[in-house]
Amino acid sequence: MKSLLREPLVHFLLIGGALFLIFEMFSGPVGLQSNRIVVTPCQIEFLQANFTRTWQRPPTAQELKGLTDNYVLDEISYREATALGLDRDDPTIRSRMRLKLETLNEDIAAATAATDQELQTFLDQHPDSFRRESQVAFRQVYLNPDRRANVEADAWTQLAQLQAAGPGTDLTGFGDSLMVATNDLPLMPVSDIGRIFGEQFGRQFVDLEPGRWQGPVKSGYGLHLVYVTKKEPARLPKLAEVRNQVEREWIFARKKEMQDAMYKMLLERYTVVIEKPSEPGEKGSAMAARLPTKEAR
Repeated sequence: MKSLLREPLVHFLLIGGALFLIFEMFSGPVGLQSNRIVVTPCQIEFLQANFTRTWQRPPTAQELKGLTDNYVLDEISYREATALGLDRDDPTIRSRMRLKLETLNEDIAAATAATDQELQTFLDQHPDSFRRESQVAFRQVYLNPDRRANVEADAWTQLAQLQAAGPGTDLTGFGDSLMVATNDLPLMPVSDIGRIFGEQFGRQFVDLEPGRWQGPVKSGYGLHLVYVTKKEPARLPKLAEVRNQVEREWIFARKKEMQDAMYKMLLERYTVVIEKPSEPGEKGSAMAARLPTKEAR
């Protein structure tokens, strides 16, 4: 049954049925009784539900009468405008109708829950969309070039002192203060490091090895001496870690797939003629550019 619900033809039939039900619910009779408007109990319940959802209370009798009267005026206006052909060749109306058709299709797509196997397959097929980038935790000593006459010499001197002192040394007395970060930074994506210190600084962590003081590393602020305490390489996460994200992307792709399938089937019902405009200077070119041929009509 689940596999049947995923077939594009079934989706098309469901859309057709949904359109029919909506027409039956919200449209009045046509043909010989086109001047007769019937407000059904279903339509009244719909008006009440909309009011309650908006105002968090049911409408009073007077308010419900106003809602019903407004519905009748809307229906009259719609029928009269349609009879006058005001809905034709209107790009706004055409766009709204297309949007309603696509929304119906998207609702059907969203109602089809993904299986774990489908999500895992989607994850495997789109690894770059979900890949976890490299993460680094590090200690750092910052040297401010605006406060030091020979910042590079100071950096090399302090680097030698730090290498001799070891990884757990107290950093008090080393370097200068930096308002944007502390001396000890937790595990974070390399892109976050780049946002704090600059992209060039973040990219240099690709080549830094954990377990020893290194540098000096340049940033937009000055020079840094760095000790990488932990480093995790980029990886494709397990489905359980990113299930919600994968499911959102799967639904989006499913909607696109169903829209394409729907329009492909609908297009087969039509003969499309694209007329080529006449070349400038050709006799009757202005008229030919405006009027379709008999075949196109």
